[in-house]
Order: sequence, then C-alpha cells, then structure tokens
Amino acid sequence: MADFRSLEVFYWVATLSSFRRASEQVNTTQPAVSQRIAALEHEYGTLFERRSRDVALTERGRVLLGFAERFLALQAEMGAALAGTGRTTGTLRLGVSETLVHLWLSRFIERMRAEHPGISVDITVDISPNMQAALVANELDLAFLVGPITLPSLTNHPLLSVPVAFVAAPGLVTEEEPLSLGCLLRHPLVTYPRNTSPYVELRDLVLRANLLPSQIHTSASLATIVRMGIERLGICVIPPAVVRDELASGTLRILSAEPTLSDLTFTATYANRLDSHFVADAARIAQAVARTWAEAR
Repeated sequence: MADFRSLEVFYWVATLSSFRRASEQVNTTQPAVSQRIAALEHEYGTLFERRSRDVALTERGRVLLGFAERFLALQAEMGAALAGTGRTTGTLRLGVSETLVHLWLSRFIERMRAEHPGISVDITVDISPNMQAALVANELDLAFLVGPITLPSLTNHPLLSVPVAFVAAPGLVTEEEPLSLGCLLRHPLVTYPRNTSPYVELRDLVLRANLLPSQIHTSASLATIVRMGIERLGICVIPPAVVRDELASGTLRILSAEPTLSDLTFTATYANRLDSHFVADAARIAQAVARTWAEAR
C-alpha cells in the first residue's frame, strides 16, 4: 500500500511532468523521487511514459492520480482541522501586473494581513505571459494578470477591467483632435512589452491600416513608460487610471483619438493544486478589493 509521502511525490511528478522539478518541490533528491516512483510502479504497474524532456501519465497513472488527489486533500483537511488555533501559516508566492501595483495592491496586502496574519506574501512584479509560465511551472501560487488563461490546469477569477488610452504631455501633439491613427503615428509611441496584449493590438491596428509604423518603444516598467511620456519622448499607450495624479496636475493629458483600444481585463489566476488551500481565499480577497476600488472610482 502506497504511503502518503509516495503519493505526494507521485502527485508532483504528474503535475509538473518532471522528476527533477518534483524533487525540488518536495525538497528531496531526484534519485529519491525515482526510487519512490519505481516502488509505486512495481506495485501498480507503469504509471508514466518517459519522453525525452518530460514524462506523461499512462492510463493507469491517471487512475492513480485521482486517488492520490483525494488522499492528499483529505490529509490537508485533517491537518487544518487539528491545527488547534485554526491559523493558517505559510508563504503566498504572488505575481502581480505592475498596472495593479499602481491601483490597489496595497489594499490587498492590508486585507491579507487582517484575514490571514500567518501568511507572508512574496511579491513578484512581471508581465502576464511570464506569470502564466511561472504558474504552470509552480513558481507562483497566484497571479493577478491579464486573463483569463485558458488552460485546464488553471482557475481564473475575474477582477476588473481598465480602459487603455493614448496619453501624452501637453503640447506634444498639435494636430486637431480627434486624432486619426495616421496622426498618432507621426509621434513615437510608448507601451508595454512586445509579448503583451496592448502592444499586439497596437501593432495589428497599424498593419490593418497599411500605414508606415512609427517608432514603438516598449518597457516592462510602467514607471519608465510614464516618465518617457512626461519627458515628451512619445505618446503613452496605457490605462489612464495609473496616471490619475499626473492627469489631475496637468502633467499628462488623455488624447481624443479615433482608434479605440481594448480594455485590459485582469483575473486572479492560480493552479489547481492541493498544497496551498489558502490560495483560493486570497483570490476571493483580491476580487473584493478590486470591486471596492472600482466602485470608488
């Protein structure tokens, strides 16, 4: 009969499709992982198909995975019930789009501290494609990113949508508004990196209009994009919500333009795993904070 440790090792090999990454997850050596999987296969038959770069479950392995998930979920439930104080402890590895850092991340941290004082939050600020890859690789527990991400292994909870606009320093653009795409392209544009949805949409607008492309500067740092706009280095393609202070002071202004840009829709996204039962609750807290922020706008 397989013990809980062997089932845990099997679960992570199946989830991560890798003996090496599973060994890192359960804090043991790769030979130890191989030994436990070999023992399980001796008892239950072949569980994995070995491939050049990863492993895949066999039909027998998929059956065992269902039972392993049930055993491990029951173990986690038992541990929580017998914890005494009921206080959850651990670390939430959180990925956040920089856009949300400027909007309501601090409020989320305050709510997490109030509701889960035993949880530390390890924050990584990155672009959405990188955070998606980190979730799949189990390098993040939860990410606030541009979504939803349509992978069966990931769960998405809607957060909010924010408009994107053309924003520039006063006096930079002298053409009559509303501005056509051609007028906008007479100036350098500054936006998110090339593998993000704002850049891709901007590029597609230019291609469909069959216009000569302007300089399009990109940066993973929203603060850098805003600074370039203030210093009149180009027109920013960003959510106005992140530059409310600059708009109020007159340092930047929203340009009236004919091309419309899609909103950025954010989700709280996490992997369907058994080891971090507080992650789903953190996503719920994020939804509540985002809703409160949106209602106060």
